[in-house]
Amino acid sequence: MPDDDAAPAPAQPTARQSAVRAAVLDLERHSSRIGWDGPVVVAALVRTADALATDPTIAEAVGVDAVLSGGLDPEHLFSVEQEDLPHHETVEELLAQLAWPEQVVGAAITVERIVVPPEAEADLPTDPAEALAALAAHPDREDVRMAVGVLRTGESWCALRSRSHDDDTMVAGSPDAVPGLVSALAATLA
Repeated sequence: MPDDDAAPAPAQPTARQSAVRAAVLDLERHSSRIGWDGPVVVAALVRTADALATDPTIAEAVGVDAVLSGGLDPEHLFSVEQEDLPHHETVEELLAQLAWPEQVVGAAITVERIVVPPEAEADLPTDPAEALAALAAHPDREDVRMAVGVLRTGESWCALRSRSHDDDTMVAGSPDAVPGLVSALAATLA
């Protein structure tokens, strides 16, 4: 007899959920290879099969694995890193300046942040430069890289890696771990 208090089994991810998750993890690994203290990376997410059907010459640029995956999975995505991003002071300002053509089915970003315990934020200086210096010097600080991707259809994935656990097997994730970035990226696709 089933236990009425048992938690329901988690739903299996859809093909699109799996595709955005894989694309975000791939972008996060790319940023990891660049190293810590790297730049913000913004990428367009494109369906591999659609892109190859439109322009078969991109097969060389995306690589054999992506071509094979795109042939097996119509939802498979590849990312196109954006260069020459507009001038911005904050990530929010950057994202507010972006818009994507119809062929782009999603967008992704990697950013690094300093995380401290909530009590450390209570006594921060009001000057932004002094506050950043205080956070950077805090003994309990943690550097975190966040990679976030969102599709036009609403699926999202967030991957988080901390500097103190800098290993591909230690990357945490969920669809909504960084809700502010999920919302800001979704707005670029509207």
